[in-house]
Amino acid sequence: MDELYARAAALVARHPHRARLRRVGTSRAGTPMWLLSVGRGGRHTLIVAGPHANEPVGGATVLRLAERALADPRLSDAADTTWNLLLSLDPDGSRRNEGWLRGPYTLGHHFRHFFRPGFLEQPEWLPDGAAGAVLPETRALLDLQDELRPFFQCSLHGVDVGGGFVELTRDLPGLAERVAHVAARLGIPRELRPYDTLYWPCLGPAVYRIPPPRRGDLAAAITEAAVESTWFHPHRHGTVTAVVEAPMWGVAAVEDASPAPDADAVLRTVSRGLRRDTRCLEDLLTRVRPLVCGAPDAARFLAPVDDYVLVGPGLADSWDPDVHDGAARPLPPLDTARLTTLAISGRRVALRTAGLLHQLVTRAGHDPVGALPALDRLIDQWCADYRDGYGARWIPVARQAEYQARVVLAAFELAAGRPHLPGPAPQPPCPDTRAGSHSGEQGWSSEPAVPMHRE
Repeated sequence: MDELYARAAALVARHPHRARLRRVGTSRAGTPMWLLSVGRGGRHTLIVAGPHANEPVGGATVLRLAERALADPRLSDAADTTWNLLLSLDPDGSRRNEGWLRGPYTLGHHFRHFFRPGFLEQPEWLPDGAAGAVLPETRALLDLQDELRPFFQCSLHGVDVGGGFVELTRDLPGLAERVAHVAARLGIPRELRPYDTLYWPCLGPAVYRIPPPRRGDLAAAITEAAVESTWFHPHRHGTVTAVVEAPMWGVAAVEDASPAPDADAVLRTVSRGLRRDTRCLEDLLTRVRPLVCGAPDAARFLAPVDDYVLVGPGLADSWDPDVHDGAARPLPPLDTARLTTLAISGRRVALRTAGLLHQLVTRAGHDPVGALPALDRLIDQWCADYRDGYGARWIPVARQAEYQARVVLAAFELAAGRPHLPGPAPQPPCPDTRAGSHSGEQGWSSEPAVPMHRE
């Protein structure tokens, strides 16, 4: 977080007449929330990085977008646009992920240092409406939306394992084709059937429309848009919001639309595995909870653990053909991409829970019940399943950020009603695809792992 602010400040120092940096809020822990603005146009964009603590690529993306806007007047002055880039919506949570940001970029290292707050501490959600928002990070974003009244808002998210996709509050015709072009150019798999969008309207391959919010339970908030969010709050100002997801570890099968030979068998396996894993983690949690309550920040780590343990069995039931009421709520068509995504999602719930429990025990400084060896075994096994069973491969940060930046710019052009920008706008070359990738696969990375904030 410190280096992200330092790089933004250095950019402003180089361009004092076109770029500005101001404090727009303060986190619960007293961390400043900084807004980087480029240009002085009458129309505003609002780009939000770090909405989820474990999704850091947005920090690199906003700096890249700022450089593009400064280098290409067609994005700012000629478009009468000011780019407003929030460096991080959850700076406190982002700091808790710094244990894995410097590498090595392995799945095991990531999940053993993973942090994401409980549902009620995620600043984009408005379960009690905007008037009932209590998190200072949320209030800062709401105030910013009402001040700027942006015509285009973008929330920069990251997928730990899977592929890239986009969610929109209003259709932007032509975006799916542009996403396909960017993804193909950079070797990023598109997630054609994201779990987040299970019941959402599809606007094109890997592009979905977010349904208007309605009242419902928290567990259904993602796939059913059951609660209000800061994605919809600025719609009173005519804003269109894009949520741009960029993957950290790519899986090719998430864009495989071929028919699945026995979908029910796969669903049974995935559902039973998630129930089994949840029971195992519940047992570990019962043994660990009394030992970790006095550990630093125990409540912050236990909240998401409790969330995951709570939703796991419900997810399993909603997929299991022997339990799920298909007549009342039929699942969408189940091709290879959808089944792969569901399997990855079930494993994600278990891995995140295990990683958070691992940190709780480690922070407590003692392990009389022998939880750490069991958690290490589970994490290693489940990460190997991602790596070997699904072919998950690390995507270098530079490529993640470039993909996300290009998708944002495509959505911006469509939201602004502008044609595709011609000519050689500043673009770095595509990443080298020579053999020798540390991920073990050609075309994913040609360099050794380096700290994420410097890659």
